[in-house]
Amino acid sequence: IPGIIGMILYFMTALFTSTSIVREKEQGTIEQLIVTPIKPLELVLSKVAPYVLVAFVDVLEVLAIGVFWFAVPIRGSLTLLLALSALFLLTSLGIGIFISSVAQTQQEAIMLTFLTIFPSVFLGGLFFPLEAMPTWLQAITYFIPLRYILDVNRGVIVKGVGMPTLYPQAVALAVFGTTIMLLAAFRFQKRLA
Repeated sequence: IPGIIGMILYFMTALFTSTSIVREKEQGTIEQLIVTPIKPLELVLSKVAPYVLVAFVDVLEVLAIGVFWFAVPIRGSLTLLLALSALFLLTSLGIGIFISSVAQTQQEAIMLTFLTIFPSVFLGGLFFPLEAMPTWLQAITYFIPLRYILDVNRGVIVKGVGMPTLYPQAVALAVFGTTIMLLAAFRFQKRLA
């Protein structure tokens, strides 16, 4: 259950954000939106807001199924889980926006998104324990944002830990989210100019 939540947040927001913005470019409607008085930030926010909402609804669905069907109790704070998930969304949305600024077609956006998802799945600790990986590969996992949200999800849902324990993961998610969002905004702004 904790792993599925991280994958849903990452997959849905990165893939759907990148393809929706590229679709606008392909159809030529992005140019029409650019000449309107909307700022680029407002344009991007209007594109990603529905996917944020859908992602959180899906997270709540997975949690409900986990609790009521599989009898997985949530031992920690649901508020903390959702707050740190929102922090992770900043990263996955930034990745989606960055990909949309690079890709020219929807197929390209999909392939680039999968290019970021596959290493995250295998190196983020979803399938293989990080401790079982070689040391050099463990060092690479520190650059995978999915690693941190999986630690958060497992910590809150399974162990019931709080913010003092999850502080390093929260800081890492904040740094990743801010960095990728700034890079994506800069690249997107540059592409629009």
